[in-house]
Amino acid sequence: MPIEYLGLDRINGPLVVLEGCRDAFYEEIVEFVVEGNKKKLGKIIELYEDKAIIQVFDTTDNMGLSNTHTRLTGHPMEIFLSPDILGRTLNGLGKPIDGLGPIVSDVKRNVNGLPLNPVRREYPRNFICTGISAIDGLMTLIRGQKLPIFSGNGLPHDQLAAQIVTQASLGGDSMENFGIVFAAMGVKHDDADFFRRTFEESGALGHVAMFLNMANDPVAERLITPKVALTAAEYLAFEHHMHILVILTDMTAFAEAMREVSSSKGEIPSRKGFPGYLYSELAMIYERAGIVEGIDGSVTQIPILTMPNDDITHPIPDLTGYITEGQIVLDRSLHGQAVYPPISVLPSLSRLMKDGIGEGYTREDHQDLANQLFSAYAKVGDARNLASVIGEDELSPIDKKYLEFGKEFEERYIGQGSEENRTVTETLDLGWELLAILPREELDRVDTKLLDRYYRKTGDKETYSKNPEDSRPPAATDSLMF
Repeated sequence: MPIEYLGLDRINGPLVVLEGCRDAFYEEIVEFVVEGNKKKLGKIIELYEDKAIIQVFDTTDNMGLSNTHTRLTGHPMEIFLSPDILGRTLNGLGKPIDGLGPIVSDVKRNVNGLPLNPVRREYPRNFICTGISAIDGLMTLIRGQKLPIFSGNGLPHDQLAAQIVTQASLGGDSMENFGIVFAAMGVKHDDADFFRRTFEESGALGHVAMFLNMANDPVAERLITPKVALTAAEYLAFEHHMHILVILTDMTAFAEAMREVSSSKGEIPSRKGFPGYLYSELAMIYERAGIVEGIDGSVTQIPILTMPNDDITHPIPDLTGYITEGQIVLDRSLHGQAVYPPISVLPSLSRLMKDGIGEGYTREDHQDLANQLFSAYAKVGDARNLASVIGEDELSPIDKKYLEFGKEFEERYIGQGSEENRTVTETLDLGWELLAILPREELDRVDTKLLDRYYRKTGDKETYSKNPEDSRPPAATDSLMF
């Protein structure tokens, strides 16, 4: 039977101290009744003998040392779950805020999740199509992967996140169930309205469960929001066999909330004032992505974080890079050139890309084409540096070709409309079209058979072929190849 305590011993910001606790445990949910009618929730975050430090999921306004009743519930933070959460908008604690009533279900799950047996993990395979060429072609998102987006203040990461939500799919011919869990932490009301409006107007809201923690919501709620969202994702993926894409924005707000609470607790700070357990907290979130053996479902993560002062060595992106399998980096100079999405190709990568593309997944030429585009774009930087010293007119013909390729690549391949949804085939075909700017002998990262199949000459101009049959050599050569 739950025990109710009258009064508190100390209040410090979002933290309260209760002494004389019996049978309390770490992460236990606590209910407060203030002045006999105002109800609030909290969570035990530290225990010292009979003393409990409780983090309040609300403001501590009106809470006094003598006017508050405290009741230990005997269970950790739990939320009600149902497949009907798709299409709903909830707050950071998983409570509906869309006016459509509560989530009706007998299923409750602990938001802290259950440890996943590493032996039962399956290696991520197959891809998720975002409709964005720079991602699908060069840093492909694989099911079960965690692929963060490193952004900066003022860059269009919110717009990019909304576009991914509205366009993401398992591919045109997939019959598998797909859904999206979108969690926003510390967002302003106009940003929240932008997400709601974009999802509704695109028709994507029906397969999206949206969790919103506003900037004026309590800091403690911000810490629980990603865990609530991932609990919903795991329920849909592993109990209803869906492939779930989880987008978490902005993990910087989550980390800064952790720093604020840590400071209130009087803990010794580590790098940049963040607590020493920042790495383990981030890992507890990121490692909840994956595929479980024998279950036809997956959880894929795209955490978005803003790098303070565009510093990729800052503790938040630095630690995130250790845990995740690659990164997508947004570039401020490309944004200044009105290129959207301003994805910086060279520092971006997807470490699992090779295992979910190619024949049987996307197309046989995908890996070689991506390698060649990376290589060619790296040489564009060398040509631009040389042009800045000796002038563009003094460049060799091949360097001028690389400058032309770089301009077209940024404007047409990286750049695309915010509502433009490209298929993987369109992305690959566009890559061959851009490589046609360069002489064939420069394409040293592509297998000769793939060059013969997808690349041809028309007169004295080299171009690509969308139809593999049209690009095959004459019959005499054909017999030598096959």
